Amino acid sequence: MDRWADAVTRIGADDPAMAAFTAVAGPCTLVRRRHPGGPFAALARAILYQQLAIGAAATIHGRFVALYGGHPTPESVLTTPDGELRAVGLSGAKTASVKDLAAKVLDGSLRLAALGRVGDDELVARLCAVRGIGPWTAEMFLMFQLNRPDVWPVGDLGVRAGYARIHGLAAVPTERELVVLGDRYRPWRSIAAWYCWRAMEAGVSPSPTGW
Repeated sequence: MDRWADAVTRIGADDPAMAAFTAVAGPCTLVRRRHPGGPFAALARAILYQQLAIGAAATIHGRFVALYGGHPTPESVLTTPDGELRAVGLSGAKTASVKDLAAKVLDGSLRLAALGRVGDDELVARLCAVRGIGPWTAEMFLMFQLNRPDVWPVGDLGVRAGYARIHGLAAVPTERELVVLGDRYRPWRSIAAWYCWRAMEAGVSPSPTGW
């Protein structure tokens, strides 16, 4: 069964260009990606992948996970000497970020078990309070870990460029412009974003870095 079939119909209802593209691109396969290490490990992975080439990030992340026998936890990360984290490839900034994530989980200021019950805007605000986590990372967590249907990551160049390609625009929309352009896709903007990525992936299902 195509879970998002109704959503695809809805996002194309008053957008002929999007309707034409979804007909060619096929069903939306946006799925919830449950990280084997849970939300903490997923967020740590996202922090490590930020601003790095995929190959380099994968190597560093593999070494990081290996420090903990494949299962990093807030307790184990927080008690790991900075030097050990630096030795496996984490920069000083990323070391500080994963430790801040661990500290906030342990002191209760970021309750990961409760995130699924928090609204989108509030969840983004809570995640962005962690050093090294910005709106894009929080939005990817919403889309790919929680499978929220109405996320519109206007800061993602792939989404903006994909929107331009689908609609035959001469210039890529700015973030502010895309906020307004995406209003017609509510409450299914995650699905519209998925198709924008698809438009830039030459037929390959999108997989944003770090997720």
